Amino acid sequence: MELSRILITSYGGGQLIYLREVGGRDRSFPIVIGATEAYAIDRRLKGIPFARPLTHELLANMMETLGGQLEKIVINDLRYSPESGEGTFIATLHVRQGKTVHHIDSRPSDAIALGVASDAPIYVEEKVLEDATRDAGTVEERIEMLRQRMIMLAERIDDLTARLEDEEYLDTATADAVEENRRQLEAMKVEYNAIDSLLKKIA
Repeated sequence: MELSRILITSYGGGQLIYLREVGGRDRSFPIVIGATEAYAIDRRLKGIPFARPLTHELLANMMETLGGQLEKIVINDLRYSPESGEGTFIATLHVRQGKTVHHIDSRPSDAIALGVASDAPIYVEEKVLEDATRDAGTVEERIEMLRQRMIMLAERIDDLTARLEDEEYLDTATADAVEENRRQLEAMKVEYNAIDSLLKKIA
């Protein structure tokens, strides 16, 4: 598999990473991850350094210092919760230390955040891939989900635009709050335009 896309939004707790099959049937599926992991993956892919190592850099540094090497990441299970009906992906880190290979349980997001810097290959068990791509829904369902997303984005864009044009708000809000609103507005516009462009191609 390859990490084909990261979708980071300015709202909500769940961000998305998309994994795509290399060769084969070109199957792909998204994984919902936390904002912290999404930013870590995005930053490491872009090679943006921090003054001091954050959690994933710390783990990578510890692994290297102790003579370990991340050989591969395997997403080997998809467990469903009967209460919510939602699935949770399970991953394993294959870390070589000398002649020993350690298999370490991990969330896929943490595993990928560790793996992107070292170009560790990502694998998905066939059964997990079948389940994940089947549950991704039909093309029609995906198109409808994208349309609903656009409606929601349009409403939020209108709200934020009105707020940033409100003189009373601009006079009372802090500079940081105004800047954060502007950042959110630009991110939503980018996402809205990206979805609009995609729908024009496939719908």
